[in-house]
Amino acid sequence: MIQTTGIHKSYGSVEVLKGIDLHINKKEIVSIVGASGAGKSTLLHIIGTLDKADRGQLLIDGIEVNKLNDNDLASFRNQKIGFVFQFHHLLPEFTAIENICIPAYICGMGKQEATKKALKLLDYLNLTNRKDHKPSQLSGGEQQRIAVARALINEPAVVLADEPSGNLDSKSAEELHKLFFRLRDEMNQTFVIVTHNPELAAMSDRTITIKDGKI
Repeated sequence: MIQTTGIHKSYGSVEVLKGIDLHINKKEIVSIVGASGAGKSTLLHIIGTLDKADRGQLLIDGIEVNKLNDNDLASFRNQKIGFVFQFHHLLPEFTAIENICIPAYICGMGKQEATKKALKLLDYLNLTNRKDHKPSQLSGGEQQRIAVARALINEPAVVLADEPSGNLDSKSAEELHKLFFRLRDEMNQTFVIVTHNPELAAMSDRTITIKDGKI
């Protein structure tokens, strides 16, 4: 479902990734671990098309991403990839349901359909009663679950999560981890997660360690 071949990436004279070959299957939860500065987030950003490799090939859901022009790439990213970050990046001026709907609007979905899908996700996440609250009125765990709903609204091929529980207390982190596995089991969702959390890494289907720019 995701395949990288010979991914290299340098910043100036520093070679961060030195030929990454990786295959991730549909419905798989893969954790990427390694020391700080090892290139974990760099690899995640390349898979997420937020950054480009210097050389190498990336295929997602059968599409050779390297060959897409900028407009097609932006559309592909919106439709095929969901993102969850350590800091949820919810827009503070919008309510929970409005934040969830934003990627759907970008995709061209009408307000009625987007709202219906967002309400379904809110119900699934037990957050229906928080739909009209703004981020400042939500707990950290609630904010992160709203971010997960936002990542899911376009039914992406994969959700990429960069330290998703790094800013949460232990109870909220555990709930988020369980949610990922429930989404995998019930919605056939694929996750690639950069994490320093050993419990999440141990729960994952596979753990990939990056060291010296290689796996």
